[in-house]
Amino acid sequence: MLRTTYDAAIIGAGPNGLAAAITLARAGLAVIVFEAHDTPGGGARTQELTLPGFLHDVCSAIYPLAAASPFFRSLPLEQFGLEWVQPTIPLAHPLEDRTAVLLERSVEATGISTGCDARAYRRLMSPFVTQWEVLVQSVMGPLRLRPLLRHALTTAPFGIAALSSAQMLANWQFRGERAKALLAGLCAHAQLPLNQPISAAAGLMLGVAGHACGWPFPRGGAQRLTDALVAYLRSLGGEIVTGVEIKTLAELPPARVVLGDITPRQLLRIAGQRLPAGYQHSLQRFRYGPGSFKVDFALDGPIPWKASACLQAGTVHVGGTLAEIAASEEQVAKGVHPERPYVLAAQQSLFDPSRAPEGKQTLWAYCHVPSGSTVDMTERIEAQIERFAPGFRDRILARHVWKPADLERYNANYIGGDINGGMQDIWQFFTRPTIRPVPYTTPVKNLYLCSSSTPPGGGVHGLCGYFAAQAVLRRYFRETAMALRM
Repeated sequence: MLRTTYDAAIIGAGPNGLAAAITLARAGLAVIVFEAHDTPGGGARTQELTLPGFLHDVCSAIYPLAAASPFFRSLPLEQFGLEWVQPTIPLAHPLEDRTAVLLERSVEATGISTGCDARAYRRLMSPFVTQWEVLVQSVMGPLRLRPLLRHALTTAPFGIAALSSAQMLANWQFRGERAKALLAGLCAHAQLPLNQPISAAAGLMLGVAGHACGWPFPRGGAQRLTDALVAYLRSLGGEIVTGVEIKTLAELPPARVVLGDITPRQLLRIAGQRLPAGYQHSLQRFRYGPGSFKVDFALDGPIPWKASACLQAGTVHVGGTLAEIAASEEQVAKGVHPERPYVLAAQQSLFDPSRAPEGKQTLWAYCHVPSGSTVDMTERIEAQIERFAPGFRDRILARHVWKPADLERYNANYIGGDINGGMQDIWQFFTRPTIRPVPYTTPVKNLYLCSSSTPPGGGVHGLCGYFAAQAVLRRYFRETAMALRM
């Protein structure tokens, strides 16, 4: 039976909403979470999208930031059924010469794969891998001067590189096309033109994470991560209500605080009348990023990559050279649909047989498109994969297509198909969602944001929810202490 009052009510049961709920429940607060879908999960769900027996991750699929997250690592999720699968190689990047650049767990081995840039790659990445824990604690979160200054010998060089454009960093560090292509594929995750400042940040974090903790995924599908988070929350006494869309704050039960795993647009819709006009105006100026066009494939067998090493990788970046990937991302930013899109592909069933019937395979693939695009990119995605794997189309048994509008209907946070909770350019990287000393707060005393529209932004790591909950606890316990003194 549900309570009549709560310490905290949370809108949205994605990874960040669940992270906020768990953090508050661990502190002894009474917490309830509301989810519009029939099942929790947000961007971490698994369904049979194509054919019976083929399990496809609906949105997110590969989890280097989840494996790196200090918050997730602090939870006993393995006790609640979560098992990480580590592919033999985290990432492969095929090239036209029938070879692939490989991001391996070893910095040394990855350097060798880059060819002439082996020493340069080691020189760039080794210091950050060695100081990985320091980086995670310092940069994966809101802007905090104390840890940045305390570890300045590590964070300063990383910050200089991360604030660069991907193209500048690639041309500054490397001579050959192999290393440049690898870096370009990593940096393009940011969904920014590769000539923009800070477009190198995401690529550096993902590359270092690949060496430090791999690019794993949950055995059985992304849903298993959600299931473990939900089970742990319930073990702490937290409650979850599914199938209920919160349209106004008045629909929530009485609670001391409300946290929204939602983006600024939904916050305006749900709480607009209670927000000061100036803050509303700031939220209205929040910019969303490009959309995503996703295709899930049921395959009759493994993809016939020209570079057979790609079959050892859980993730494959399909896009060719630095110049090609940069051109693709630049076109998307200008509202153009590239003929040769940069494609992110995951082949989990190679390492997790539970994902497909015996002898069959799944493929998860998407490309970037202009926000709200209605153009069907299926043929272009397939052509890009066929380019590096002739005969790929002959393996296709079925496909399931998600256009940006489909993604937004499925998850209201994906505005125009933006899966990152908003543009993460150099301005919004430091001011998401608005300029405030504590970015999770709003001018309404008991109302907080905890979605990927807050620091540290997109990715399945739970840290937006964790830091938002920490902000709640600081205020909650301060007020409780004051009340006790009175």
